[in-house]
Amino acid sequence: MVVGAGPAGSTTAFHLARSGLRVLLLEKTRFPREKVCGDGLTPRAVKELVAMGVDIDGPGWIRNRGLRVVGGGMRLELDWPELHSFPDFGMVRTRADFDEILVRHAESAGVHVIEGANVTGPILDERSGHVTGVRVRHDGRGEHDGDESYTARLVVAADGNSTRLSIAMGLHKRADRPMGVAVRTYFRSPRHDDDYLETWLELWDGDRLLPGYGWIFGVGDGTANIGLGLLNTSEAFKNIDYRDLLRRWVKNMPAEWGCTEENMTAPVRGAALPMAFNRQPHYTRGLVLVGDAGGTINPFNGEGIAYAMETGRIAAEVIVQALARGTAAQRERALLAYPRILKDAYGGYFTLGRMFVEAIGRPGVMNFATRHGLPHPTLMRFAFKLLANLTDRRGDASDRIINALSKVAPSA
Repeated sequence: MVVGAGPAGSTTAFHLARSGLRVLLLEKTRFPREKVCGDGLTPRAVKELVAMGVDIDGPGWIRNRGLRVVGGGMRLELDWPELHSFPDFGMVRTRADFDEILVRHAESAGVHVIEGANVTGPILDERSGHVTGVRVRHDGRGEHDGDESYTARLVVAADGNSTRLSIAMGLHKRADRPMGVAVRTYFRSPRHDDDYLETWLELWDGDRLLPGYGWIFGVGDGTANIGLGLLNTSEAFKNIDYRDLLRRWVKNMPAEWGCTEENMTAPVRGAALPMAFNRQPHYTRGLVLVGDAGGTINPFNGEGIAYAMETGRIAAEVIVQALARGTAAQRERALLAYPRILKDAYGGYFTLGRMFVEAIGRPGVMNFATRHGLPHPTLMRFAFKLLANLTDRRGDASDRIINALSKVAPSA
């Protein structure tokens, strides 16, 4: 059973079903639905989509060549690196239909999906304390109505940052992990058609430089997703009106971009970004955490979709192997490997990311890094690979340095 039909939940369910397991996917809302996001997909996310067989060549899928970085009075275009491990292009697809594409893809693989199913809590075995199912309140708009209970051999929590299931199991956020917030809206703009994702490294609030960045991602349909992300490593984090800050930022954009109130096509919305494994362990007593529920957002760049899909795939691989074991003890032993696999994959890298966000939270550090880094393209290409987590295992010198740093850094 998988709770939550975002990218993490749908990916997990898809891979489980493709392995021959019966899978129930519960989603509290109904599709189509909207989620706050930049809508940008890096090559890491594209790789997962290709592996799932999602058609990324149809209408609505917008490819991009890389990242345009703006800051310190400079503009630098960085192409996605050419690697064996990842494609050399990213994409943009709005979350208004991206999530539905994934959930319908899971359905086509045999997943049973119930929408309008609000999970109110776990069902626990009285003796072992293991999760054996969930209690659900249906919205009554479909074939299901009222309160029901569903049982399963395993439950996957893919219910996002709020993750009611994890909290009910005593898994609370770690205070020593960074948290971000993202706010975004859409404008009718000629910037809708762009070969590059654009990020602004200098985000000013009056005369204060904040730890975060702004973005302009062309959606290709006449609109652009424009937003900003900030980190809680700044003392000003709790006192900032993020929505007002976004409005003030776009007012300084060139008039020909059309970023005016009249051209705004959606309200300004915000969401929390749980980073660097801020909720652990990722498996306990029959509950598996994937995506935002386990705080798997990259602290370097705020990317969440790729890691949601990757952890979903990894979790499915572990679950398939575990459920094939002959005894409960053997199954538990296999499942307990899941947190270790995640730490091996991301732990050291996320620790580097935590150090990074702590550093840029100090006054002047971001300004210094922007003004002295951007004039050096070689350094910026190295930083681009590091921040996007795009390397080959046996790649060039920059790949080897990044991989070595991630390996020697303490696990998150």
